[in-house]
Amino acid sequence: MADNDWKKRLNIVYSTNPDFAYETDDEDEPETLAPAGQKLCVALDSRNRSGKTVTLVTGFVGRDDDLKQLCKDLKTKCGVGGSAKDGEIIIQGKFKERVHALLVGMGYTQAKMK
Repeated sequence: MADNDWKKRLNIVYSTNPDFAYETDDEDEPETLAPAGQKLCVALDSRNRSGKTVTLVTGFVGRDDDLKQLCKDLKTKCGVGGSAKDGEIIIQGKFKERVHALLVGMGYTQAKMK
């Protein structure tokens, strides 16, 4: 479908000024760092998760698409579920050592375990 201009201007009051430029809150995503430049931290967490333990990978700097692709690769290689949002990857289960080894194998040399 075509990108409709009016969707970007929702909740903006009409202006009679012909030179008025609509300002939107589009934030530019940060450029994804190279794997060797990422400072990732791998840890186990069970807070606010009903006693279930998950493996957290934090510290990712880059676009959401790259974060989701990394999450997909880790989930596939561990054979479990998970999610990726806000620069954080959640892998279901206790896979701290395995995820760290996978990240180092993918070129994330600065990945650390907590």
